[in-house]
Amino acid sequence: MAAGDEAQHSTPVYLGALLDDGEGATVTLAAGETRLVAHRAVLVAGSPVFAAMFRHDTAESRGGLVDVADVDGPVLRELLTYLYTLCAPQLASLAPRLLAAADKYGVASLKAQCEQQLASGLTVDDAAATAVLAVRHCCPGLRQAAVSYVKAHTHRVMATQGWADAVRTRPEDVVQLSGLLAETPPESSSPASPGPSAATQPPSGAAARHTRPPPDDAAVSRLRSLSQQERGRRLIEAARQGAAEQLRELLAAGADVEAREEEVWWGGSRTTLHLAARGGHVAAASCLVGAGAEVDARTSLGQRTPLHLAAQWGHAGVVRLLVGTSADPNARDRWGQTPLHRAAEEGHAETAAELLQAGADRRARDGGGRTPLDVARKNRKRELVYMLRQR
Repeated sequence: MAAGDEAQHSTPVYLGALLDDGEGATVTLAAGETRLVAHRAVLVAGSPVFAAMFRHDTAESRGGLVDVADVDGPVLRELLTYLYTLCAPQLASLAPRLLAAADKYGVASLKAQCEQQLASGLTVDDAAATAVLAVRHCCPGLRQAAVSYVKAHTHRVMATQGWADAVRTRPEDVVQLSGLLAETPPESSSPASPGPSAATQPPSGAAARHTRPPPDDAAVSRLRSLSQQERGRRLIEAARQGAAEQLRELLAAGADVEAREEEVWWGGSRTTLHLAARGGHVAAASCLVGAGAEVDARTSLGQRTPLHLAAQWGHAGVVRLLVGTSADPNARDRWGQTPLHRAAEEGHAETAAELLQAGADRRARDGGGRTPLDVARKNRKRELVYMLRQR
């Protein structure tokens, strides 16, 4: 082995020993009763969230104590071990929780390895939980593999306790998953390895209309016999529920994609795309965009776009779809707020990250002169504060 190769293979071992020894460690990570010491330089190099935390005047930077919320002790240990050694654990039982922790702290390479481990070990009992995890943490490759697996074993998966638990604890994610199950084409039924590909990108324009099976002719014929008003009413309801197949049939029958819901209580209106975006219905939103829905349409009172609503409610998948089809990430509502302001106010870090990647202006000021960082600080959204402080 050449000297350079030997050094490359030995470095993780040395760093792993350094973690175990703890000499020179200046940071304490706390997860419940677990306390682990670490070196600040390693945390900064391995995680953009830790980097933002320690490069600014924060309580963690001054005191050296970091409360790692929503992560249990064994997972924290494996996350820290990976930051030192770049070696992912082979414990399948930890992969779901470790993926969530890697996503939260921006450790993309560990997240990808967890995706691969989960995709290669799908079973009937854990497929529902894995699919929901992939939807929640925006893992396109794992999502495709899990959805294909569930689609191939639908009745068996839906009879498991895992599916029942998902419906009970993550109803919004299950609704989105159901939409994906309804529209997954037969040719994608084989598991796919995680990673970006043309198949995982949201369709846009005319292409979106040709990536799905054609609507049922008999159903379309029946819908054509309805009045335009009734077709519009049904289109609005289908958008609200995220019923992508119904949307396709109604649109094929001539329903107006720009139909608006009139709100009796506050006198305003919003489009079907607003409704799909607010509900986090990726499949429905994709169908509407493909049919020509205006991505920057405004609600009549608040002047908010679908992207504002998706950001406010934390639907990162819809945000990714909309910015991928030219939605304006810096659109202003009636109060001068951008979608990033809305994500910051509610504490949706994953959504904010998608907006920033799409070119959202973190220094934009609303009508009250507040930036998204100001909004995050006021609402004590710590993770957003760390993210928005980065230059």
